[in-house]
Formats: sequence, structure tokens, C-alpha cells
Amino acid sequence: MWGHAFSVGRASAAVVMPGAMAAALMAGASTTAADGKTFTRKQVEQHTTPETGIYVTYKESVYDITEFVANHPGGTDKIMMAAGKAIDPYWRIYQQHTNSATPSELLAAMKIGELDKSEAPTVVDESDPYSSDPERHPGLLFHNTKPANAELPPALAMQDWVTPADLWFIRHHHPVPEVKGAEYALKANGLGIDTVKEEGFGADSLKGGLKLSLDGLKERFEPTEVTTTIQCGGNRRGGFNHIAKTSGIAWQFGAISTAVWKGVLLREVLEEAGLTSPKVAEKMGVKHIIFKAIDGLQASIPVEKALNPYGDVLLAYEMNGEPLPREHGYPLRLVVPGSVGIRNVKWVGEITTSDVEAVGPWQRGIAYKGFSPNVKSFEGVDVEKVLSMHEMPVQSAIVSPISGTKVAVEDKDANETVTVAGWAWSGGGRGIVRVDVSTDGGKTWNTAELGEGKDQNPSRAWAWTFWELELPVPSDALAKGGMEICCRATDASYCVQPESPEKIWNIRGLNNVSWHRVQLPVVQEVEE
Repeated sequence: MWGHAFSVGRASAAVVMPGAMAAALMAGASTTAADGKTFTRKQVEQHTTPETGIYVTYKESVYDITEFVANHPGGTDKIMMAAGKAIDPYWRIYQQHTNSATPSELLAAMKIGELDKSEAPTVVDESDPYSSDPERHPGLLFHNTKPANAELPPALAMQDWVTPADLWFIRHHHPVPEVKGAEYALKANGLGIDTVKEEGFGADSLKGGLKLSLDGLKERFEPTEVTTTIQCGGNRRGGFNHIAKTSGIAWQFGAISTAVWKGVLLREVLEEAGLTSPKVAEKMGVKHIIFKAIDGLQASIPVEKALNPYGDVLLAYEMNGEPLPREHGYPLRLVVPGSVGIRNVKWVGEITTSDVEAVGPWQRGIAYKGFSPNVKSFEGVDVEKVLSMHEMPVQSAIVSPISGTKVAVEDKDANETVTVAGWAWSGGGRGIVRVDVSTDGGKTWNTAELGEGKDQNPSRAWAWTFWELELPVPSDALAKGGMEICCRATDASYCVQPESPEKIWNIRGLNNVSWHRVQLPVVQEVEE
């Protein structure tokens, strides 16, 4: 991404031990003292390269970190995400920066001035329907801001197995609703749920209807926690567009994140509302559960998923141990483990039991339906007859190194390796059995070591699995000037990713689960 060199592994590689880290960092830090200069934020934004100087801000001060970048313990790619911007959002997430005096001391030595206090504040256009959207982390990779659509940056994707809420990918279709928790009420209606009754009656008061405040929901039902990965159906869509253009956001591989959700089980709420068993649901003709969001979106899931005692479908009010953020569905959202992101409806206001799917483009329209590669237009296609997406196929990605990262080797005969790491996930709760990695286009494979996530129940593995391996650098890579690495995952059903995106291309650009590939330049290591 920034053309930095990637260290290769070898037996004689030097390792900086923690006790020597501060000294090494100080050696790379500038000792330029602040000389009373002031900078506007616009001026800071112009300093993002070694040639211009790399500036960042923290609180009200400005720092020149140009000489420090190469020595950043977390890697060049991570610190460069803040180039020309504030580091405050990153330090809030990674609090090791504030739990020790060392980072602040290092930063103080690089101070070159202060932000201009006379700079005019940002003017908010209150006529803009997006003006009240939440503030967002600058490290996210934005495709749009109105509505917001942003992906998890590769440099931070594997920093934590559970993704911090501020770094979660964002997929919105409308402005983020502003909902007052004290005024919120969840409603339910539909087949088998005829009469709405207010909370506060006897034990059977919800039979035949439901209307609960957020506090009422918490008081009435036992809380449950579920850790799930949610992935947009268009993740990796950008990898289709070299074949033929698709319709939709050209996501890379960051439209995916993982969280620990806390809430109440949907099936328990439905049981209280009248659907006491699958037999009752079948008798009443219930085939789908529809969720209507406060922002106008509607989507539905099959009743079989909703009532499955092992399906773990939640109405969630917490995310990663904190109240659900507005960005991700406050006050209440649906979490459908193992299903495509669109079914995980945010800002749920109403639940309807029905014999038909939800209406609208996100369920019956073209938005989340897979079409044959031969379909180049929708003329003559009966879209409603095409099955909507729910569970997703097995998927994996190489997170590090990213394409374009230089690999420096001593010579063509050196026995060297490069550290490769990524994630794998499959829909429907199917665990990851294996991840294979190749440097010769799949002629031979190296099996990665599975990390966090590998111990999940293989039938309820709702979250991703991290993987890593030391991959030998091909002997001809230096002569060729580069190497390609590809990965493929196998899930608990022994389904494996297909090799080529050409065979699975579709006009909507959904489910690109072909082998993920990165291209790395290989160069001769220069002795200093």
C-alpha cells in the first residue's frame, strides 16, 4: 500500500527484544523541538510522505514523525494510516499507547508546533440528511460517505480477533437513524401474533402479541452472548471487475468484521409472542420472519433459522461489552450468525411473522441474488423467482503481506521465507478445516497453521479463523522480479474455494470466493 519493504524470515534474522525496544525507537525519533509554529489541519494534511515530511496531530499539537516511521513497533503500514491526520482515534482503540509513558515521551520529542486555534470550526449543514451521522474512524477505507460504506483496513484487520467497534466495516443504505432509547418500543405482529399487548401484564401477557421497551426486553429475557463474523455479500466484488463490470461497491476484502454480541434469543421472543414451537409455526403457515428497520430497510430470514435452538439468532443491544453504537444498530439489531450481512438488520423496530419474504429490493429485488455468468442484463429475468442469499460459501483472504509489498532477499540461492497471515470463514456455522497457500498457481500447496477461532464448534463456528505460515520464497522469484501468493480454505463440509473468479462472475458481483491472490515484488537486499 505504501511500498514498504517486507522482512523475510531466515535463521540469522535479528530480533529486537522488548528491553531494547525503547532505545531502538528513540534512535529513530527526531529531537526537533517545537518552535512556536502553528499549523492548520489543511497544512498538516499535505505532509504524508518522506519527501514532504510525515506529520500527525495529537490533541492540539503537531508532530513530525518522518524519522520514526520505520521504527514503529506495530509496523510502517499501521502508523502511515494516520499520516496527515490525528492519531487520537488510534490511541483510543490501542490503549497500550496511553498505558505507558514511553509513547508520549517519544511523541514529545517530535513536536514541531500547535494546531491553529483561530481555525474556523467545521460548519455542519443541518439541511443535509447525513449531517448527524456519527463521527467515524479515519483509518477505515471509505467507498462512500453518504451513505457511509467503508471497509476494515488490512493493516488493522488481524490486530484483534474481535474487531473494535470503531474499526467495524460499515454498510449503510440511508442516513443513520437517531433513536431515543427511552422512547423505543419493539413491536411484533403477523401470523399467530394477532393482538398487541403492552408489557407489565401476567406471565402469559405476551401470548398473541408483543410490544416491549428496550428495558422491558432486557428484564423479561435472559441475556445471551454470541461471537459472530458478519460479511457483506459483495465482499471482494472488486476482484470481479477486471472480467466485466459488476453493479455495486467495489469492495476489496475488508467488508467483514467480528464482534461479541449480547442480547436476547429471537426464538425466545417469538415463543413468548405465540410461536411456541416449529409445529405451531407450520400450522399457522409461518415461513419467514420479517424485520423492519427504523431507516426503512426490510429483510427476512427463514423461520427454520429463527426457531433453530442451535441457530443462535439474537436481538442484540450490546457490542463488544458496550451498548450498541448508533453506527451499528442502536438500540436493537438483528444478528443472524452464518448469514449474509444484509440479513443482520440494524435498528430493528418491528418483527412480522409471515408466509412470504419481505418486500423491497434487499430481499425480492436484484440486490442480494446470485445470477448465472451468462446474465448480462435483467431483461426478461423474473427476479423474484431467484433465491435470496442467506448462508455464504467458504471464504479466505491474505491480509499480510498486501499486494505491492516488496520482499527483499539476500540472493537467489538463499533459503528464505516470508510470513503470510490471513483469515478464513464459512457461512452456516461451518468451521474451517484447513487453509492452503501456494506460490506456483496451485501446483503445490503449503498448509497454514490455524490460530484464533480454530477451536470453535465445527457446526456452530460463527466467527472467522485466523491462520499463518512461513512460506518459502521460490528460488526463481528474484530472477522473475516477483512472486504471487494465493490461498484457499476448506470448511467443515469439505467445500473448498474455486480457483478462478471468471467461472463465478455474476452481474451483481456477489460471493467472490475464488482463491485470494497477492502479487509481491522481489528485490535484492541492499547491505547498509
